[in-house]
Amino acid sequence: MERVTLRIPKQQIDEVEQLVDSGEFPNRSEAIRSAVREMINEQQDAPSEQTGKRNWAKV
Repeated sequence: MERVTLRIPKQQIDEVEQLVDSGEFPNRSEAIRSAVREMINEQQDAPSEQTGKRNWAKV
């Protein structure tokens, strides 16, 4: 695996930590990997006219 450094707002990290603390994920890295997998799967399943038209969150 490759290491990636990213900046995430504290509120989102706190929410990821809650998922880890509740036992839904073993650690933050696995929670983030799961989110990336889900995003990729959604993109692959989206109709072709929607591909590339992602609504990005504003921070």
